[in-house]
Amino acid sequence: MDAPRNASVTSAQVRTQVAYKNRWRSLMHNPKLLVIAFFASFGGFEYGYQQGVLGQSLVMTRFKDNFPSVVNSSSATGWLTSILQLGGILGSLTAGIFGEVFSRKYTMFSACLWVVLGSYLYIGASYHTPAMLYAGRFFTGLGVGTFSGVGPLYNAELSAPEVRGLIVSFYQFATILGIMLSFWIGYGSNYIGGIGEGQSNLAWQLPSIIQGIPAAMLAIGIWWLPFSPRWLVKQGRDEEALQTLSYLRNLPVNHELVEIEYKEIKAEVLFERRSFAKNFPNLAAKEQGSVYVREFAQYYQIFRTWDNFKRVSTAWLVMFFQQWSGIDAIIYYAANVFESLGLTGGTQALLATGVTGVVFFVSTLPAMAIIDKVGRKPMLQVGSVVMWCSMVIAGIMVAKFRHDWDAHATEGWVVVVFIWIYVGAFGATWGPVSWTLVSEIFPLSIRAKGASIGASSNWLNNFAVAFYVPAMLEAWAWGTYIFFAVFLAGGIVWVHFQLPETKGATLEEMDRVFGSRTGEEDALMLAEARREIGLNFALEQEAIKAMEHGEQLGEKGTTRFEEV
Repeated sequence: MDAPRNASVTSAQVRTQVAYKNRWRSLMHNPKLLVIAFFASFGGFEYGYQQGVLGQSLVMTRFKDNFPSVVNSSSATGWLTSILQLGGILGSLTAGIFGEVFSRKYTMFSACLWVVLGSYLYIGASYHTPAMLYAGRFFTGLGVGTFSGVGPLYNAELSAPEVRGLIVSFYQFATILGIMLSFWIGYGSNYIGGIGEGQSNLAWQLPSIIQGIPAAMLAIGIWWLPFSPRWLVKQGRDEEALQTLSYLRNLPVNHELVEIEYKEIKAEVLFERRSFAKNFPNLAAKEQGSVYVREFAQYYQIFRTWDNFKRVSTAWLVMFFQQWSGIDAIIYYAANVFESLGLTGGTQALLATGVTGVVFFVSTLPAMAIIDKVGRKPMLQVGSVVMWCSMVIAGIMVAKFRHDWDAHATEGWVVVVFIWIYVGAFGATWGPVSWTLVSEIFPLSIRAKGASIGASSNWLNNFAVAFYVPAMLEAWAWGTYIFFAVFLAGGIVWVHFQLPETKGATLEEMDRVFGSRTGEEDALMLAEARREIGLNFALEQEAIKAMEHGEQLGEKGTTRFEEV
């Protein structure tokens, strides 16, 4: 019985490798998958865009005049910034449950509505009455938090294995793009009506108006997007799932590749049900009547054993050290930081902030290409060292020259450059690596829920950073840089001694990495489900032969790709 199982696993790997060689040609003949992934990634754009919007407003003349109680109080500024994270925590934690109950598609639709509502409540704030600012930020946070919990999952479940990394990376790409554009839109809108007393209220309102447009477009267009095939199978809508796979792969319903992917999904769903019944036998019968019972019980399962808890702790700490590196303090308050370094009038500060967005965007691109070759730990270690050096040097220079930046303009720009180096190092290391680790370290039975807890750690620590940084900058000044350098040093030690290298590890090998057997047991149960569904060696070989001959059905007939 072991031989056929091993053969099946090996042939599945071969099938993915064959498909990987022809991935670009396949996408060229089937561009709809890229279009769907890009459109669905508008949620990632909103997630990134909102991070830069508020920081731009805080240094605008008209915003300062309208809401002095916000800009003149570090506590009020912290609350206005961090209330978005409170919404994000709620949205990310509930997205996993609502995504299962109501579908990924409809959950994303609800996120669109929250973002649109929040964007336009924000601009409804009036002179010396900032209540709408807080309400708008909370509902926007609820929307982008929901996006972060369900958007990447939706893209992953629509994509074929050989292009899954590319398709899912659209979300990260859109996030960084949103950060960069929000910086430059803020810089441009600062000139509406002038940069002094004549500045128009539209200067601080326009970035938020623009924020709601992609969400509104996605809310309308999402009705034309397909449901996740995996969600359809879990709902028992097998025929619809087959039709969706056929549409997404641009192949006939009875094609070997559509059949085998459908059966793989069926086997995984069967595995999840059996895993739940094994861990919660008393609840298994009730689960048939209540999806909420299963969802909450699976969260509980994460903390039942030391093996699972160790992996959840790893995901939580990865996001903890990512946030306390200080990156979001820079993203949220970049304009304030640059203004404190002597870049006066708001305009220079906004220009330097715009460059920060470009550095962040450019540095992230090569990281996505080398992460599987270089490894996770080396990237985090190198990035942490560069970031630590940048923070320490910036802190020392701020301590020495902050009392007279007018006479030390050159030194002020040197600090700005080190902040850019810091942001570039984060974008090339901690940015993509932390999210990759959170998505790959869990065994199959708890992967979705474990990843959601990792995401919630991001929002929770993001909230703390956003809330305390204004007061820290005001009271500590240069000490803020040293504060984050201390956490970076702690992160270097933790990564070196506690974080295992996961590059290239399969599910079974991940058990070896973490010293457990959870994934191995899951793999055996999954193999049994695969055999029961009908995923056998012969079917795998038929699929491989079809791919090796390069068969692909286009809209106008059959097209043969070059043989592999």
